[in-house]
Amino acid sequence: MKKVLILGGGFAGVDAAGYLSKSGYDVTLVSDRDYFYIYPTSIWVPTHESEFEDVCVDLKALQAAHGFDLIVDGVTEIEAKENRVTLRSGKVIDDYDYLVVAIGAQKMKHPGIENTLSICAVPEQSLQIRDALDKLIAKGSGKIAFGFGGNPKDSSAVRGGPGFELMFNVHNMLKKKGIRDNFEISFFAPMAEPGARMGKQALAMMDMMFKKQNIHKYLGKKIKRFEEDGVLFEDDSKLESDFTMFIPAGAGHEIVTASDLPTNEAGFVTINDYCEVTMDGGISNVYAIGDTAALEGPDWRAKQGHVAEVMAKNTAFNIQARDRGSDERKGYQEHLNILCVMDSGDGAGFVFRNDKKAFMLPMPIVGHMMKKGWGWYCRNTKLGKFPRLPGM
Repeated sequence: MKKVLILGGGFAGVDAAGYLSKSGYDVTLVSDRDYFYIYPTSIWVPTHESEFEDVCVDLKALQAAHGFDLIVDGVTEIEAKENRVTLRSGKVIDDYDYLVVAIGAQKMKHPGIENTLSICAVPEQSLQIRDALDKLIAKGSGKIAFGFGGNPKDSSAVRGGPGFELMFNVHNMLKKKGIRDNFEISFFAPMAEPGARMGKQALAMMDMMFKKQNIHKYLGKKIKRFEEDGVLFEDDSKLESDFTMFIPAGAGHEIVTASDLPTNEAGFVTINDYCEVTMDGGISNVYAIGDTAALEGPDWRAKQGHVAEVMAKNTAFNIQARDRGSDERKGYQEHLNILCVMDSGDGAGFVFRNDKKAFMLPMPIVGHMMKKGWGWYCRNTKLGKFPRLPGM
């Protein structure tokens, strides 16, 4: 039985472990935390609509459901050419046949970033955001700023959707409490048209939502630094804020950039369409999936959970085909699209884009229910308690 070592317990790593284990491989999954975190539904933790535990799935439960081995430990070194991975505990793993790197990405570091919190950072920050909002609500008024940044070296590394969702959910929460008028909510981003990758229709609808919800916009100015009381821009103008939620763009993980794996300019592992990593002029026994990998494709491409899941499924198929001596392979690029239900707390917008079309469909009330339903679906399909629907 061939051995597969998977680094990372997110969407990509967990799915790869499940598919490969069910296909008869001896799989070991290494994760630096003991739970799988459902980031897309963590937007409700700060508004008290969900508890932290609601968006966590115990990795031991996933291990029991799929039959892989689990090591809860951090990765400190990857020596791909030597077939060796070193863990934080000092344990060295060097007896695998295939290595699947799915340890995600790190965030770009902006001056003063410690004065912000992010809904896309370590899971615990969702609780810190909740506490910061609770403090302002207890005060009765305040200024709240939401924003996200970009990576000029890789346009796929921007993650803005959760920022929009959290902002709209906070607006809705304050409105329900009858205190929305006591708060000034602002949105900022260094690009002139944040969210442009969703398409022109989505941009127009987002602009309508901003006006309807009285959200102020600060766009097209680079961020100079974050301060305790706001955001300072390159022209020295300032957005005053009592609390700032900011999602930095992704950048290559420091473990990856310090390894012998090939990377692009932004530090993401370079792969072909089949998620294979080429080393020393040939295909190696290494695969990279999810946020760790450098996605090729149109400028609007985005790193999303469903793309990571496709990469995981294809990688499992490609490893099996390789071991069968088959030339058949499955690629991820044909599946590149933007697909999300952008939640607002009282509804949602269904966003879709591919090479042929782009649209945003308003879904009052039912959209919020759909997003809730997806969270249930995600948890229970991962645990094997509910069958996965075709194409999902």
